[in-house]
Amino acid sequence: MISAIAVMALGAILLGAALGYASIKFKVEGDPLVDKIESILPQTQCGQCGFPGCKPYAEAIAKGGAEINLCPPGGAEGVRRLADLLGREVKALDAKEKPKSVAVIDENTCIGCTLCIQACPVDAIVGAAKQLHVIIEPLCTGCELCLPPCPVECISIEPIVETVDSWKWKYPVIAITPTDTPKAA
Repeated sequence: MISAIAVMALGAILLGAALGYASIKFKVEGDPLVDKIESILPQTQCGQCGFPGCKPYAEAIAKGGAEINLCPPGGAEGVRRLADLLGREVKALDAKEKPKSVAVIDENTCIGCTLCIQACPVDAIVGAAKQLHVIIEPLCTGCELCLPPCPVECISIEPIVETVDSWKWKYPVIAITPTDTPKAA
């Protein structure tokens, strides 16, 4: 009985040591600034900024290779939050700001071609070939990438009406002006 417990304890110690060594040897470090920038971005993965997704755009901002005002889904509020994080000047949004919206599929027109499913970057469309497709509204970001591939134009984008359940507090706009401070004598 004691020998079995000793063997199990020895095995646990060896496996623990191997895992500890592996965690040090194969450690992958990311840039914490990229993670903070990406958390501000809306995660629509729509490519409207000119990058294939929010992570590559965040990496480009962190390296100084992209402006902070290229994300239409993030809007002016996103630009302000990025400017605050990075200590940069707030610039006007580079594109027209759109209201938050969601895709809607017309059930009578959908032919089940699956082209919209393939185009959706966040997997908000479900369905099968030659079957009706449905939008999962909480996942849909309104990026409009499902519109061009649809051969029968059965998808439309509708703005999300702000209700008590969907309302979110807006990011505060605070103007900071330099003030004269008295010098110590």
